[in-house]
Parts: sequence; structure tokens; C-alpha cells
Amino acid sequence: MGIKIEDLSLLDPEELSNYIKREKVFFMKNILPRDAENMVKNIINDVEEKGDAAVIKYTEQHDGIELTPDRIKVNREDIEGGADGFEDELHRALETAIDRVRRYHEHVSLKDWTFTDDLGNKLGQKYTPLERVGIYIPGGKASYPSTLIMTALPAIAAGVKEIAVISPPASFEKPSPLALAVKKVGGITDIYRIGGVQGIAALAFGTETVKKVDKIVGPGNIYVTLAKKELFGYVDIDMIAGPSEVLIITDGTVSPRLTAIDLLAQAEHDEKARVFCTTVSMANAGEVKTWVDRLIGESVRKEIIEKSVNNNGIIFVVKNETCAAALANAIAPEHLEIQTANPDSLLPKIMNAGAIFTGRYSPEAIGDYVAGPSHVLPTCGTARFFSPLSTFSFYKFSSIINMSKEGLNNLGRHASIMAKIEGLFSHAQSISFRKE
Repeated sequence: MGIKIEDLSLLDPEELSNYIKREKVFFMKNILPRDAENMVKNIINDVEEKGDAAVIKYTEQHDGIELTPDRIKVNREDIEGGADGFEDELHRALETAIDRVRRYHEHVSLKDWTFTDDLGNKLGQKYTPLERVGIYIPGGKASYPSTLIMTALPAIAAGVKEIAVISPPASFEKPSPLALAVKKVGGITDIYRIGGVQGIAALAFGTETVKKVDKIVGPGNIYVTLAKKELFGYVDIDMIAGPSEVLIITDGTVSPRLTAIDLLAQAEHDEKARVFCTTVSMANAGEVKTWVDRLIGESVRKEIIEKSVNNNGIIFVVKNETCAAALANAIAPEHLEIQTANPDSLLPKIMNAGAIFTGRYSPEAIGDYVAGPSHVLPTCGTARFFSPLSTFSFYKFSSIINMSKEGLNNLGRHASIMAKIEGLFSHAQSISFRKE
């Protein structure tokens, strides 16, 4: 079957946008299964009512591990033991990633600000780091030390005092790349060997062992995503995330072999990963398809990639680069690669994308590990309104209002009129009493 080619070269930018909106597969609506919601809600309610006992029950059901209350929390000895036995190469790779991600996020600057208006009123904003956040690190099929680096370091750069990490029990089996990353990153307050819906609920409500957090961040499977969605309001969350995705805009000036391998690099995440390419040439589309088919046959993760590409892989042929940008904005991809002769000329036209990679030397894979920005990104069209995880994600701000006497006298009558029209007469009096 292979990756599909769709010829949209007769459509103008507005028609392309409407076409994508009709193809609902691109958006979150079809990603979160309704039949899983009741199960997720039941687990959440159980954890809220029964605390550690429910966490232990569901960990045994879903992870096959019998925990006791004293084993929910990972102690420092477990981290030290799990961090042993790795080659120097991995140590150096993690240290490089940590250094680069830390430096990138330390460049983000949020400062309190105020101004005084012409009536002498002092107005502004006060920024405060969140006190305690929870980070979910996926586990099970593989270990993801990079996710810890990409989530914990922005929080540390923001000045978060307490950082709790949860991950399924298998993540801490020796040797544990996650334990090694925890040790090298530093600044992690609490670590728990729990995952899934029960882990998210434990962070949101708190249990006898797990201390409640203010915000939960980090990627997870469909059940973790549904749990975060359900618990938004009890805690803040980073975003609602679906399967990983990439869109590559190419004009044929970059080797189609590079375009193809970048598509496969995204497809190997899992069977539901989505890979899109946009080109202005049917001939180039054919070359990319040929290389995709060839490289799949050579891939170590052929079975996963084949399912992803066959079910969720499309090469779009469009009229010109303006149409390519319009299509990208409509899809609002998690990762956008611009593989054109002059990527900087196209960049101003891109309005919706999680992370943008420009030029032939910027594969999305480099952003997953060592470029600097976090790889926790909005998916399934949500880059239209969500942003990548960053230092900003771990701040809240308060408004500052200090009215002068002149300001109250001058503006108070307008506020009183608005209060009375809304039937809030004590609001009006709280102003008029001060004027008296």
C-alpha cells in the first residue's frame, strides 16, 4: 500500500484550509475514544476515595506489579542503584542534552511590571512560579530519559520549588536510564513508581503517600491523556496530546531520501503516528514515496512504521509555497520541517506549528534530544491554540491594581453605572462609600 499521494494542486489557500477542516482525522476529535472515558472516570473516583489502596490495586491490574505503600515512593538508594552500569557515551549524551536544554530555558525571562496611568493609578502584573508540579514519564515498552530532561528542566528554570515524577514501575528496574537521568538533572523532590490513570489521579488529589501537585505535565498514552483531560480544574495541565506527527514542506531542493527518513523517524514512534509531506511537484512526491517504500524495507522497526505510514501517511502536492503554508496552518502540526531552498522566506507565513525546523541540517530528531527547546509539543491541530512546554508553562501571574484617590473619583462613576445596570448595587456602594 505505502504512503498515499494526494494531488491538491488545483486548490487555492482558502480551499486547502477548508479541505483540511473537512478531513476530521487531522484533529483531536477522533483521537480520544469515548468508550474509554467511563473506565478512566471510575479509576479516578476510586483513587480519590481510597488513595494508596486504589493506586496499588490498579498498578497490579495494569502493570502486573504488587506494590506496598512503602514501595510507592522511589528512594534515593533505588535511584543510585538504577543509575549504575551505563557506558560513558550515554553519560556524555545525557549531560550534553541537560546542559543545552537548561541553557535554552534559562533565556526565558518573565519579569514583574507596573505602569502609572495619567490618573496616578498603579497597574501591573506579578509573576510567581508554581509551587509544586507533577511530571508523567511514559514507561512500559521503553524508557524515556529524554522526556524527564524536557519537562523537569523548564520547571527548574522557572523556579518551581517541588517537582514530583511518576512513571510505571518498569521504568525503575535496574539498569534504569530514567534513574540515571533523574540523578543527573537534580532538583527532583519526589519520585513515585506509579503510572497510568491511577498515577495522574494520585498527583491531582494526593494520597497517603503521594503529595498533591498544582500542575501535571508530560506525554502519555490515550488513558493518561483522558485522565489529564478529566482532572483539568483540580489541577492545571500542559495540554491534551494525541499521537505524534510531522509535516515536511519540501520543494525538491533537499534530497528526497532525507525527506523520507524524516517521515520514517516520526512514524516509528507508534502505529498511530502521523506523517505528512507537502511538495509543489508531483515528480518530487513520487521520489519521496519511492524512498519511503525503500527505507521501510530496511528499517529495524518496520512493522510499526509500515502501519503508521499506510494508515496515516500522506504526501500532498500543492500549487506553490503559499499553498504549502496554508495547508500547514490548517493542519497545525506538532513538528514542521521546512526543507526548501529559502526556508526563512516561508517562516513568516507559518502561523500554527509546535516546533519549526528550518533547513536541511535540522531534522526533527535533533529536537527530540539535544537542540534545546522542549519536545513536549501540541498535537492533532492543537498548535492553533497550545504552545510547546517551556519555562512559561510553570508560571502564573497576578494582576496588580492600586487606585489613586483621583483615579477612584474619576473612574468610580463609570464603574457604578455598569454595576447598577447589572443589578449589583453593593458593587456600586463599595465605590460610592469610598468617594464619600
